[in-house]
Amino acid sequence: MNPEYYLILAAALFCIGAVGVLVRRNAIVVFMCVELMLNAGNLTLVTFARTNGSVDGQVMAFFVMVVAAAEVVVGLAIVMAIYRSRRSASVDDANLLKC
Repeated sequence: MNPEYYLILAAALFCIGAVGVLVRRNAIVVFMCVELMLNAGNLTLVTFARTNGSVDGQVMAFFVMVVAAAEVVVGLAIVMAIYRSRRSASVDDANLLKC
């Protein structure tokens, strides 16, 4: 299969994730859209690695997955703490760190 198809798919996934981050107000949906963008980046890394015949992109994709998993754990803990105190998961209501 042609690598351009994978890159087009990755660009489409990244655009969908970017629109979701910019448009949606629910923190859980924003996290899912960020994960979609990270996976689009992983698809691009693996596509270029396969095209060039090296494993560097696959190793980078693995590290991105590890960072994404850590981001989800910390982010969901923060969202749960905000939800318990405010009874809302909206990004607009999370102004606890404002002075």
